[in-house]
Amino acid sequence: MATDQQLPRLEERAMKKHLHRGFTLIELMIVVAIVGILAAIAYPAYTSSILKGRRAEGRAALADLLQQQERYMTQRNCYLGFTTSSSGTATATAPSPSTACGGVTASTVPFKTWSGDNLANSAYLLSADTCPDGSGGTLSIADCVRVIAAPRQSDPQADTLRMTSSGAKDCTGTNPDLCWK
Repeated sequence: MATDQQLPRLEERAMKKHLHRGFTLIELMIVVAIVGILAAIAYPAYTSSILKGRRAEGRAALADLLQQQERYMTQRNCYLGFTTSSSGTATATAPSPSTACGGVTASTVPFKTWSGDNLANSAYLLSADTCPDGSGGTLSIADCVRVIAAPRQSDPQADTLRMTSSGAKDCTGTNPDLCWK
């Protein structure tokens, strides 16, 4: 048992222990440095994954649009060129409705003109035009169509993906080797 003289000493020790609880500034700075290093490693990996996911969305949308174009070709004997505005409105550009496809008019584009489930969350806007012939000109829209997925955001790392009905694929962007992988 503690005597009367020992009780104040025990209380003083308990108070001193209570005053020394917590982190030192050095410990706190070490934790901040570790979190900073982890963030510096994780953020580029995260943005790379986001970019890969967007590219996959664009590739899937192009494959779907090319399939729709092929269906249109079997029904009307030509492809349909169109452009898409930033609001998602598509306008037919080729063929000329009076001369191609047996006079069929294309006042509305019958294709999905964006990637993803809806326009608001899509990463790409889709369009179609004539294929280049390799010598600076273009082929007829009745022979070949090139479908294009252009990024909606002005992201400097976003890629514009292109695919033709003849099977040629290419892209523009920071790393064209990764576009179709």
